[in-house]
Amino acid sequence: MPAKMMKIAALAALAGSAAAFAPAQQGRTSTAVRGFENELGVIAPTGFFDPLGFTQDIDQEKFDQYRTAELKHGRVAQLAVVGYVVPEFFRWGFDIAPGIACADVPNGVAAINAIPALGWAQIIFAIGAVDVRGWFGNFDIGKPDLKGKEEERALQELQHGRLAMLAILELLRHDSQNLVKPGFDGLDNLITGLPFLYN
Repeated sequence: MPAKMMKIAALAALAGSAAAFAPAQQGRTSTAVRGFENELGVIAPTGFFDPLGFTQDIDQEKFDQYRTAELKHGRVAQLAVVGYVVPEFFRWGFDIAPGIACADVPNGVAAINAIPALGWAQIIFAIGAVDVRGWFGNFDIGKPDLKGKEEERALQELQHGRLAMLAILELLRHDSQNLVKPGFDGLDNLITGLPFLYN
């Protein structure tokens, strides 16, 4: 009798575990998500990716604001990645503050404490002036001819911005960890794949 009970228990456990792999019932989905599934930037394999539900119950105008913010953050992140990597092999010849040359400022997170208040004031003023006043303007020089490729290039810009946002976060994480525990990764340089930069 105990053997028969054991077989029944094993069968019940198997049936219960098989139910875990059965297709889930399709519940009601948000109409807001369906409205944005065909927007530019929705690509495989993730499809429309909104795990925190920011686009639930919003209109097209609000979605466009989110998209504009994503583009702006992506552009800033692209500049940040370049600004993080270039000082590894190139330094400007001017002083960031009186008596402190750019070459004397360490790379990455370590630069936060090395730059004096006057240097930070210059940086913040320059960024604010460009952001508020738009001093750089809208120039025709350097603009590619995009006839018929506008959507493709817009998608590329979105993807590059998304990648750059992830890249700058990883650069900051790695550099911060290296600041706390120098040499934790056993590497001498930030850019290990291009050793000729340091020669």
